[in-house]
Amino acid sequence: MSRRRASDVARPARAKGRGPRVASRRDRATRPVARDRSPRATTTNQARAARTPSRRRRGLWIGAASLLILASLGVGARWVLQQPFFRVQHVTIIGLRHESRSAVLRVSGLGDRPPMWSLSARRVRARLERFAWIDTVSLQKRWPNSVVVKVTEASPVAVAFKSGHVLEYVSSSGRDLGVAPLSANLPTLSYAGVVTPWPYAKAARASAYVASRLPKAFAAQVSVISESTKGVVSLKMTTPVTFVLGPATNLHAKFVAVASVIAHSTLGPGDVVDVTVPDELAVTGPPPS
Repeated sequence: MSRRRASDVARPARAKGRGPRVASRRDRATRPVARDRSPRATTTNQARAARTPSRRRRGLWIGAASLLILASLGVGARWVLQQPFFRVQHVTIIGLRHESRSAVLRVSGLGDRPPMWSLSARRVRARLERFAWIDTVSLQKRWPNSVVVKVTEASPVAVAFKSGHVLEYVSSSGRDLGVAPLSANLPTLSYAGVVTPWPYAKAARASAYVASRLPKAFAAQVSVISESTKGVVSLKMTTPVTFVLGPATNLHAKFVAVASVIAHSTLGPGDVVDVTVPDELAVTGPPPS
């Protein structure tokens, strides 16, 4: 009797070409899965493919309907806002003193009762700032039909003569604000070398700025503020003493020097004090007669 080895018993040999090959787990995992080509699977796939265009069409219809609804709502809302109840009916104007209310309503367009939704604060502000006295404008809407207009008027800082010996108020920016009485207690502007009357072809802005910056310590003593063609500004006092400021810069230091000279120096009529350089004052007497 022949003997077999243990290895031969544990691993029986498979004859070539005999018996099916048993697939391993690795082979089963990598083998492609065969598609189900049964009649039932085919019907399901066809139904799914048929439903896809239908869903797309339904989505398009929903989107178009939504846009139509939104457009209708927009047109309807605009129609509602155009009704008299949503038009400007009440206008409150605050800070107006020199310009008339009727003129402000007419120029601003608020008197025409425009729709609240289309009312432009920027447009109203641009129209009202054409008035001489109106400096700044702010507008506040109070739905459904009220508007509050806050006006800041310019303050006159000086006066200047126009043709026909007519006195005009002048703002800090050199703008003509209107007729002033001859008794107005403000400095009078003078522009040297110019024979035409105020507003001096947009000159004398430096002197108007100086007038707006005069300190209370001696502002009431300033009678005339003159400006030369080179931009040199001078103050003629009621004494009369003249202070030459030079250009309209470093005004605080120059005004301190002027106040110090007035308080601690004895000046005679016609004296000229040059404070162009505040730390180096120069005093000259009146020119020889």
